[in-house]
Amino acid sequence: MTIDVEQYLNKAFPGLTLTPSLYQQWDIGIHVEFGAGFYQLKDNGRLNLAMFNYVYHQALTIFNEIFSYSDEILLVTNVYQYKLAEGKKNRIKVYDRYIKNKEIKYHLKQQTLPYVSDNEDIYISRFSLKCHKQDIHYVSLIKAACNEDFCLKPKFGTGYNYPDVFFINLTKNVIFFIYDDRGCEVIATNKETIKPFDLKFRNWIVNRK
Repeated sequence: MTIDVEQYLNKAFPGLTLTPSLYQQWDIGIHVEFGAGFYQLKDNGRLNLAMFNYVYHQALTIFNEIFSYSDEILLVTNVYQYKLAEGKKNRIKVYDRYIKNKEIKYHLKQQTLPYVSDNEDIYISRFSLKCHKQDIHYVSLIKAACNEDFCLKPKFGTGYNYPDVFFINLTKNVIFFIYDDRGCEVIATNKETIKPFDLKFRNWIVNRK
């Protein structure tokens, strides 16, 4: 069964636009910093893999806290396309590579949305799929979300066209978004849902509402 993303948002998160900066748009949430005290590069210019492993640990710990195996998940991906390159659309790799359950891929839904900015030459191809945690290669998927700006694998793509991936917990009404290796945003419809995060992740949280 497919779910319309906008209908769900209008009901659970009225007024929210599913783009980066969720925390600024919603009045219940936390903003988590990844890799505090680390730098992405070593003194010799090489990538600091110890930092990235710590970032992966943080992101996966939060993901596992939010999502149980019984929760229904809506995996939403925004892919940014240039209107002038209609014949060279970016092939979506999120659902080809990171979905274990091949049967549910037949329910993948696509929408075309205007880009929420002043640039009229770009639009959003939005993909969404209802699934469960066990249907996803979520470890690799989360690592790819963290690797946006660096030559590390796994990876979704390169440059401006790197997609934004949102994990929506339909059971608990929580949205989890990793913007890159610097951190993530978690918003919810109920403060009690994310209240336990204050104790478990208090050293990682830079802002809370």
